[in-house]
Amino acid sequence: MTMLELLEESPIIAAIKSWEGLEKSLKSECKVVFVLFGTICDIDQIVARIKDAGKVAIVHVDMIQGLSTKRVAVDFIAHNTRADGIISTKNTLVEHAKEMGLYAIQRTFVVDSIALDTLKKQIEMFRPDAVEIMPGVMPKILKIMREYTDIPLIAGGLLSDKKDVMAAFEAGTDAISATNEAVWYV
Repeated sequence: MTMLELLEESPIIAAIKSWEGLEKSLKSECKVVFVLFGTICDIDQIVARIKDAGKVAIVHVDMIQGLSTKRVAVDFIAHNTRADGIISTKNTLVEHAKEMGLYAIQRTFVVDSIALDTLKKQIEMFRPDAVEIMPGVMPKILKIMREYTDIPLIAGGLLSDKKDVMAAFEAGTDAISATNEAVWYV
């Protein structure tokens, strides 16, 4: 299944940052779970719980304690967990994940026009499976990126209610990710 097909099927993504969030995500209707916590000692267990629930597990490798910013971090996730993909702000890790056959999501923080221009260059160079744009409450930036690329866009960060979610979708985003559990049920 392509990333776009996955996001069309499940456009609300549960992003979890604790064991409690994991438990709540397993009970939600969200098919995709972004894992934003864990260590090298427990990430396999976290991913296994998600996979056993029939969900797609995508691990934010930059946030897993004990992993480095080197390509071996992706190798570790690929060989020691059943994760379907990774998220990273590091281009080399996104590129390596694609080589490994994992979903590869580039997370970026758009804080000014320089960051926006950099994102456009990174998309052309690395062609991630999706781009997560933070914060997700910037419809103007989401519209600019939708016009620029056909790569699936995920709005993440600071989305707190239905109004925020609808604004992101109206701006052309393909999915949203949220740690705010109320958003999982919008």
